[in-house]
Amino acid sequence: MKYISTRGNVNEIGFIDTVLMGLATDGGLLVPKQIPQFSDEKLDSMSKLSYQELAYEIISQYVDGEIPENELKGLIEKSYGTFRHPEVTPVQKVKDNMYVLELFHGPTFAFKDVALQFLGNLYSYIAKKTGVTINILGATSGDTGASAIEGVRGKEGIRICILHPHGKVSKVQELQMTTVDDPTVLNLAIKGTFDDGQRMIKEIFADLDFKEKYHLRAINSINFARILAQIVYYFYAYFQVAKEKNIESLNFSVPTGNFGDIFAGYLAKRMGLPVGKLIVATNENNILERFINDGVYEPGEFRSTFSPSMDIQVASNFERYLYYLLKEDSSSVTNLMDQFKSEGKIVVNEEQLRQVQADFAAYGVQGEECLQTISKYYAETNYLLDPHTSCGVAAYEHTTDSNEVTVTLATAHPAKFNESIERCNIEQTFPEQINELFEKPQHLEVVEAENDEIIRKLEKHFSSAQ
Repeated sequence: MKYISTRGNVNEIGFIDTVLMGLATDGGLLVPKQIPQFSDEKLDSMSKLSYQELAYEIISQYVDGEIPENELKGLIEKSYGTFRHPEVTPVQKVKDNMYVLELFHGPTFAFKDVALQFLGNLYSYIAKKTGVTINILGATSGDTGASAIEGVRGKEGIRICILHPHGKVSKVQELQMTTVDDPTVLNLAIKGTFDDGQRMIKEIFADLDFKEKYHLRAINSINFARILAQIVYYFYAYFQVAKEKNIESLNFSVPTGNFGDIFAGYLAKRMGLPVGKLIVATNENNILERFINDGVYEPGEFRSTFSPSMDIQVASNFERYLYYLLKEDSSSVTNLMDQFKSEGKIVVNEEQLRQVQADFAAYGVQGEECLQTISKYYAETNYLLDPHTSCGVAAYEHTTDSNEVTVTLATAHPAKFNESIERCNIEQTFPEQINELFEKPQHLEVVEAENDEIIRKLEKHFSSAQ
């Protein structure tokens, strides 16, 4: 298995080099040269596997022998041994034909743990095997930061810096990141939005001299290993529902801002999983909904919402989908991304828009609708949705018929977003691990959203490890 850039200027590289490169050196995103295919017979045999066994079957296709079988199995076992549920990502039936895939049983109660426990252990493995220094730089709209820190803290030879938008994440998300008292962890709260942080991360990674000098590694979903780990739970969810219902295909409704989680579902479908609709659920920051409905990808005005992890205008994984939409023509991708940089928007033609709408459905959930959906489902089913999962459920209701079987990805535990839950006049009991956070001191620096200031902080933090 070899990996190439969406922009065509990275020679075929292996899996470990792909993990270490993160953002492609030509500014594009790395994708597998071929997408592995699973036959119906293979899917049938995979349906009988545990989550960890299934993860090995899928991930090994992309690692392609670069990590010995026993060591890769060990990495997977270690990554999912930290989860509170024996099934790792259990499927819960909420209503007839309507399920949720609970992705919040990891250490930080968010779906990002599924990928970042694996990526953290993978980085640790690579550091030990190769002696390569690992300095991780990432931006978060809330959940990635805590999951990334939890995935790498205490691992020898690894330092991490996470940017988050000051005052624009939930209190629990902030505490999960900033109560970690560890000299290898730096939390920078930027005076700006997540999009500002994401832009600065990409610009810093594009400075190849700086990237090389400080051995920068990516933890955001620009790193293909993140997407790879997330493919697994689409297969797992399908197999669990298929044991209960006779289904030809299964819809997935996915709360998404950065397009990574749903892109993993797109790859699962390309690999042969019988996926019906892939529903893009967004909030008022609905650039993806507008693209899917109208064929125009153009950021709007940033809005703070009840679902802050999706408060994103520029989706960093969108370029990966664009690559496949444009029939793997990297020069066309480069032209469109250059156009986006100069003009601020991308417009696809009618034929391409038909393909987009064959690949995805979309619905943008407004604030009150998000809260009403939480209240409705709690009253009717006694199941408490977090506000992001609520957007997924609302999108499912708007885009599917009642006879279609759909799984909504439950991306976070509701305790992480109590501000929104309280607005629904619902009292919830916090898990003890979250309760304890409120007693701990915080460690963070508030900084301007400017590259120069961020670079100075990085130089100081990462130089101390040299």
